[in-house]
Amino acid sequence: MTSRREFLKSSTAGLSAYGILPAIACPGPSAGGQQNPGSDKLRIGMAGYTFHNYTVDQTIDIMQQVNVHSLSIKDFHLPLDSSPEKIAEVLGKFRSAGIVVYAAGVIYMKTPAEADLAFDYARRIGVDMIIGSPSYELLPYVASKLKSHEMRMAIHNHGPEDKSYPGPGDIYKRIIDLDPRLGICLDIGHAVRAGVDPVKAVSDYSARIFDLHIKDVYEASPEDKPAIVGRGIIDFPGLVTALRKIGFSGSCSIEFELPVKDPMPGIAESVGFFRGVVKAVG
Repeated sequence: MTSRREFLKSSTAGLSAYGILPAIACPGPSAGGQQNPGSDKLRIGMAGYTFHNYTVDQTIDIMQQVNVHSLSIKDFHLPLDSSPEKIAEVLGKFRSAGIVVYAAGVIYMKTPAEADLAFDYARRIGVDMIIGSPSYELLPYVASKLKSHEMRMAIHNHGPEDKSYPGPGDIYKRIIDLDPRLGICLDIGHAVRAGVDPVKAVSDYSARIFDLHIKDVYEASPEDKPAIVGRGIIDFPGLVTALRKIGFSGSCSIEFELPVKDPMPGIAESVGFFRGVVKAVG
């Protein structure tokens, strides 16, 4: 497996031109909608939880600095019961900044009423995918709503603490016989903490992987804490190779969870390293 140091040496240009340096180092999205120059069709986004301590304006500032223009929005920025005026205000800010809100979630659902609210919310904000965590009992109901809403749902694995969906395989076995618009948001860090190789998971569950949350960990242990992307043990070259092999067309969204006062350096390093790997793998 190629080490982080070898990748940093072999892809210095990628790490500088594609994220580590300020956003001025590379252009924003083109009029045609290209999200990540040089990413070779692997779209890099941000998972909304990254910004749980930050306002919409602060979130936009950070995303512009690291030149990422795709976001899965969380309800702390746009509550599920938001008025039309609030939706227009928040989405207008992202749109004006050149940021596309491509999904909503993670949204938790235990009852049909909660599922109805989630689907209505997604419709009102104009996204076609929910990152969700519905209870087992709710899965048939959710699957039935996907058919009538022209929407997909990607269920998120949350690691060993999640009694329902600790790993991607736990999701897959619950959805494989349901509507194909019900899939997986593969959180690679939580997968490793649950004892799952995310590279193998991409291959094993390829038809149902709709979205990825990109992070790193130091150890394959339930107790392990998140690491800056590239500083841990996850095989990112292998992951990118596997994604290319299956023709993955979703978003690889960085989710930065380290409890630091200033997240900007860690987010920039994570985005830059992942872009560098994408470029170096070729």
